[in-house]
Parts: sequence; C-alpha cells; structure tokens
Amino acid sequence: MITAAARRGLRQGRWRFAITFLVTSLLASCGGGSSQTSAEENPSAPNPSAQSAPQEQAFAPQNPEKQAPEKQVAEEQAAEEKQAPASTPLQPGTGSTKSTDNPPSQAPAHKRNTSKLKEIAERFVKLVLGVGVHDDDYVDAYLGPQQWRDEIETRKPSLGALHQEATALLGAISKLDAAHQPRRTAMLKANIRAALTRIEMAQGKKFLFDQETKLLYGVVAPLYSIEEFENARREVERLLPGDLPLNERVNNFRHALAIPPEKLHAVFNAAITECRRRTKAHYTLPDKERFTLNYVEDKPWSGYNWYKGDFESLIEINTDLPIIIDRAIDLGCHEGYPGHHMWNIFIERDLLGEKGWVEYSVYPLFSPLALIAEGSANFGIDLAFPGEEKTIFERDVLFPLAGLDPDKAKALATLNQAMRKLSHARNYIIRDYLDGDINREKATQRIMRYGLTSRVRAEKSLDFAERYRGYILNYNLGRDIVRDYIESQTAQGIDPWVAFQELLSAPRPPIELAP
Repeated sequence: MITAAARRGLRQGRWRFAITFLVTSLLASCGGGSSQTSAEENPSAPNPSAQSAPQEQAFAPQNPEKQAPEKQVAEEQAAEEKQAPASTPLQPGTGSTKSTDNPPSQAPAHKRNTSKLKEIAERFVKLVLGVGVHDDDYVDAYLGPQQWRDEIETRKPSLGALHQEATALLGAISKLDAAHQPRRTAMLKANIRAALTRIEMAQGKKFLFDQETKLLYGVVAPLYSIEEFENARREVERLLPGDLPLNERVNNFRHALAIPPEKLHAVFNAAITECRRRTKAHYTLPDKERFTLNYVEDKPWSGYNWYKGDFESLIEINTDLPIIIDRAIDLGCHEGYPGHHMWNIFIERDLLGEKGWVEYSVYPLFSPLALIAEGSANFGIDLAFPGEEKTIFERDVLFPLAGLDPDKAKALATLNQAMRKLSHARNYIIRDYLDGDINREKATQRIMRYGLTSRVRAEKSLDFAERYRGYILNYNLGRDIVRDYIESQTAQGIDPWVAFQELLSAPRPPIELAP
C-alpha cells in the first residue's frame, strides 16, 4: 500500500492532460479491449429487490493538488531510457542476452532504422506474450507465429527478466530516428512504456489512478465538478417525476423495457445485421469475415469480442442481468460493426498483412491501443446511427420483435441522452475508490446516486473496476477523444466514415488526436 506520506508527495503538482474535454459521454458505453464492454458503463434493468440509493450529500470536488506529478513521471521515463542496458533480446530457453545492435554501417540510414524497428517490434510481441504468462487478462488477441507463443509458454520468463527486456526496448526505440515512420515509432514506444508499467504493477509497484492511466493509456481523466453531476440528476428528475428515490424510478422504467430471454437471440441478430448493413455501405468487408454470437453468464463485463484472426470474431453477451432493449444496437455496434470486429479487420488486413508491422500481431489489453479501441467502438454507435436513426430503428424493428411497446422508444432515448452527462461520474468515483480515499460501501452508494442504478449493478461496477482498474475511462473519455477528433476532420470536409477508418488503420498516441 502507498503510505500517507508517499501519497501526499505524489499529489504535489499533479499532471493535467493537455486536452480539455467536455464532461459528456455515452451512457450505453460498451466493450474490452479490443473487446470488452464494461458492465458498469451502462446500467440497464433494475433489480426489484435492490436497495435505494442513500440520499447522501453531494461529495466535495477533488482537491486540485490530487494530481499525479507529470513532471515526476517524465523524469522517471527519461532516466529509465538513459540508463537502459544495451538493446539485447532474451534468448529462447535461457533468459540470457545476445547483442544484435550495430547493423552494417554501409546500409542506408532509413534501412537501418527500418531493420531495427522490425527487430524491436518482434521483441515487443514476445515481451507481451511473456507478460501474459503472469497476467491472464493482458493478451487480448494474438495473430503471430504459434512457435513464438509456444517458446514463451515453455520458458515462462520471470518478471525480472521481462522488466529488463522492456527497459532495454524502451532505450532502443528512443535511439531511433523519429523522422522515419514517426507515428509507428511513437505508438510502439507508448506500448512498450505501458508494458513496462504493467510489469511493475505485477511486481507490486503501486500507482495512483491518474498516474496509472497516464502510463498505460496516455490520458488522465479531467477534474470534475460535482455540481455538473447534480445538475444532470435534476434533469433526469424532471423526466421521471415521482416519490421513489431517483435511481429506483430510473431502474423501474428501464426494467419494463428488458428483452424477454426467449426473444434475446432474435433481437440481437436483427440489431447486429443492421449494424453490419450500415457499415458495409461504407467499407468493403473481406469475403470471409464472420462472427459467432454466444450468450454467457458470470462475467464482469456486459459484452466481449474475442478476435480469432482470419477476419473472424466470437462475440459474447453476458446475461447475468436483464438486458434492456437499447443495448442490442449498442453492443452490436460496439462489439461488431463498426466497432471491435471492424477494428480488428483493419489491423489484421492493413497493418499486419499489407504493411507487415509485426507489433500488431498481438493486442495488449492494458495499453494506449485500448483507448482507441473502446473510444472508437462507442463512437461507432453514433456514427452508424446518427441523430434519431437509432431510436427509429428500435421503435420500428426491435421493440415489436421483443414484444415491447414502441411508444416507449422516444422516452427511453430522451432518458439516455440526459444520463450521458453522468457517465464521467464513474471516473470520479472509481478514482477515489482505487486511490483508497473512500471504501467500497461509500463507492457503491455514490455509483447508485450518480449512476442512477441499483445496488447489484453498482457492486458489479466495482467488481469490474477492481479487476480492470483505470481501464474504465477508455469507454467514456475515449469516446470523447475519438468524437472530437472525427468532428475536427469532418469540419475540414472529410467524410466521417473515411476519418474513422483512417484512425482505426493508423493507431497513434492519444495526444496526436487533439483537434
């Protein structure tokens, strides 16, 4: 645990993310990694026996001094890069090293740079596989040679060896000519930095929430004004007047619009088919692209895309809790089209296949790639169903298919729009919880109040946060970042679908997405 003195020290001069974002986000935020949809990001049906949200006073805004020191992190990174040992890859089966630096001096500079970058990329893939030996959640997808995975699983490199390798790779990539393939180099460096951070976490090093998200995902959640969240609550109050606690009113309304279990598959098939049709109108899909849809239980997430390679995905929908009708389109877009399934197709076809960028043969879940993956998957809902088109399709197709009253579609959409303004409250609450400033019960109460959800869903939200930690901000903050980027491109006359594909086919550090 971090001592009180250490915590105070870390909070001195805490960093701020350079980009300012509006405190708005998507209520029905879905997805991992390339793949998971956070169960807590979109409260759905109520639990009839759930407890009411305690009527606590709005908690005080965070102290601006509670900011992780960006200067301190930058100095630590620079020191590690400067002190990094000679770039020497781990040898299979031994953990020993062998120098592969200094390519022939007679080769042109750009070819030497390309050769060195390829070597670093291959070592990075094996590094990620090695971290996966110690962290079951880390490797979300792998499309590389089976031999590499077999070697790593047989050797089982220690955390110490992995830390040494990650530090060496960070030093090696810092020495490359940044003018050659700058975006690729910057993204690979950011992913190596994230891998090193995850290794240090596995070794027991503690980070404050903002420090962790900066190192893993390249972003820090903004400081929030609780008054904004209270204003959003009052807006929802006006939409659903009554005597019951507000979270119960919201849950009762949504619970009445749950998809009957026997009609779940028909509704999801219709939703995903429409998501695919709309996406296919803008992109050429590989002839053999496909997905399998399964329903599962006892998961911390609401949906997950397991990308199998060769343009195939397994999409799983968690049925632990009732699924509200608006989640069908959300999950269909997020996990499928134009979300994770399409993103993985672009990665496999364009980056791995056409360009041969081997680092994209593996997807480390806790990395800057996650911000693009989750942010684009959530923004993809609005891209595929702009304006009121989602509401119209739900009213005309999905509500009747589920046996629900189509007249409720508009009211549900209006409620969701108002509740979007509360999405970022989870970042605020989880940050305090994981930093140890509030206990689990207090965090549960606050999620019930500002997430307008039941106790059972609030507790499931905390289960997700305890497992995936700062990953949660990739859904709402990630969506905001992707939305702002796409809108900036649209303002320059670029078609939003073109800008969206360009982003997914050319991942870059989040700082480069600033409008």
